[in-house]
Amino acid sequence: MRILRTDDSRFAGLPDYPFTPNYLEAEPGLRMHYVDEGPISADPVVMLHGEPSWSYLYRHMIPMVSAAGHRVLAPDLIGFGKSDKPGEIRDYSYDRHIAWLSQWLRTLKLKNITLVCQNWGSLLGLRLAAEHPDLFRRIIVGNGMLPTGESSIPAVFTLWKAFATHSPWLPIGRIVQLGTERTLSKAELAAYEAPFPTSEYKAGARAFPKLVPVTEDHPASPANKAAWRVLEKWKKPFITCFSSGDPITRGGDRHMQRRIPGAHGQPHITLQGGHFLQEDSPEDFARIIIDACKSELAA
Repeated sequence: MRILRTDDSRFAGLPDYPFTPNYLEAEPGLRMHYVDEGPISADPVVMLHGEPSWSYLYRHMIPMVSAAGHRVLAPDLIGFGKSDKPGEIRDYSYDRHIAWLSQWLRTLKLKNITLVCQNWGSLLGLRLAAEHPDLFRRIIVGNGMLPTGESSIPAVFTLWKAFATHSPWLPIGRIVQLGTERTLSKAELAAYEAPFPTSEYKAGARAFPKLVPVTEDHPASPANKAAWRVLEKWKKPFITCFSSGDPITRGGDRHMQRRIPGAHGQPHITLQGGHFLQEDSPEDFARIIIDACKSELAA
């Protein structure tokens, strides 16, 4: 496997991203980066990003949640951010991403985790929680789902998949902007482009749309169905925090609220924003996390 590593100089001076880098090996020779802020003895809040972003997406939320006394960890998925990037699309699979994240959890010995996930962070995070339920204390999902291939896919996703697969041009910053209601600054757009100095670094971003189970014969469909069988018995807190302007995941919050017992009676909320609600409503999203952790302590 040919592994690419983005030079650190690409990440110098990013706006609102002062965090000390941390690294571990997801497998021999494959380095994963993660942010780790707040008291190390506190219960962890794990924030999982999706496609085609990286932990920079959570830059406004990390300080708020860590200041409330929580240990906040935000990994860069393999192929994204400061993590290493296998150079071929065939190097990526759903199961491999699960294995890389599972190794990260095991190495750091995390437990009592509050999972915060969005986009592909949900496709991976909900599988992780279902496969390691003893490690997770609560789940907060923003604009995400766990598809099995049994439901119809929005037309906008089909168009995105075709674009990511066939377009010679994959403008990462512009893609994030299309999913964000507020206008990102030039420096913010550059920060989303920073992990990808050339097109060969974008194999992971191109791979993700193909890895979504859109039919029941998809290789990931059986494992996701098995995860749903766990989630349908999940009684720990499960909160949805979707946005008002996301055409891809719209309605997914109600679907999960109906199927997951732990979602009953929780303070579900719809925030203002597009697909990347971390950019449009970071303070409100962070407050949901802080309040969820507080409410259980009070109970």
